[in-house]
Amino acid sequence: MEWVERLNQSILYIEEHLTSEIDYERLGQIACCSAYHYQRMFTYMAGVTLAEYIRRRKMSLAAVDLQDNHKKIIDIAEKYGYSSPTAFNRAFQSIHGVVPSAVKSEGVPVKSFPPITFMMAVKGADALNYRIETKDAFRIIGRSAPLHKEVEQNFMVVPQLWQDAAMNGTIQKLAGMMDAPPMGLLGVSACNDDEAWKYFIAVSSTKNSGEFEEYTVPASTWAIFPGSGTSHSIQKLEQRIITEWLPTSGYEYADAPDLEVYLNSDPQNAQYEVWIPVRKRQS
Repeated sequence: MEWVERLNQSILYIEEHLTSEIDYERLGQIACCSAYHYQRMFTYMAGVTLAEYIRRRKMSLAAVDLQDNHKKIIDIAEKYGYSSPTAFNRAFQSIHGVVPSAVKSEGVPVKSFPPITFMMAVKGADALNYRIETKDAFRIIGRSAPLHKEVEQNFMVVPQLWQDAAMNGTIQKLAGMMDAPPMGLLGVSACNDDEAWKYFIAVSSTKNSGEFEEYTVPASTWAIFPGSGTSHSIQKLEQRIITEWLPTSGYEYADAPDLEVYLNSDPQNAQYEVWIPVRKRQS
């Protein structure tokens, strides 16, 4: 239950800062993980991205403020962090379906999104296979793309990188340079709080990197989950790991990258493993 309590403490932090800056790294600290892992956990557990949840909460409160005819729209926009009235109008309309000025009139319907409360749910009727392994640091080589600190803005980045790698021969070149475990094509989310975030398509290799970028995956303990299917099925597995396994596992996220290890090259029937960096949960 302590794990759930931490998440609810992070929601309280969001509520207290809806009219000021919300620090994603601070949210991660409250939940004892990185800002990246916090956003992944939030999205899988809440069914909405962190950025969208914050937007909904702000616009819920803004709708209440707009019903007070003594308050100006420009002041309300500034209160919730929008320096541009145009940006505020766009955000408000995306949530409520009407422009802010319309709410000044009685009878105009708006939406209310209350604060989330996380609770433990009974799941897990289907087995979830995994193993725990401790690995030394290992070197990877490959192509990377920069990631934004707000996970929502990266939804197109990773698929585009994979598409480009398949079209320009990168995947075939990397496959020929793979010579060290883990033996497979790797998707590596290198997203700690101290460095610029990157996503790599890479292989573990001792060979000269040549045209490719190098990165060292730090030594860590990993919870490794096997799976098969398409890219959609790997997302389902990752969701089950976070919502079913992690809360009761006795582990929490460690400060290391997430890995997807693709063991074959068939995109429609892939054999893969999801590697989650973990440490024993602090009491």
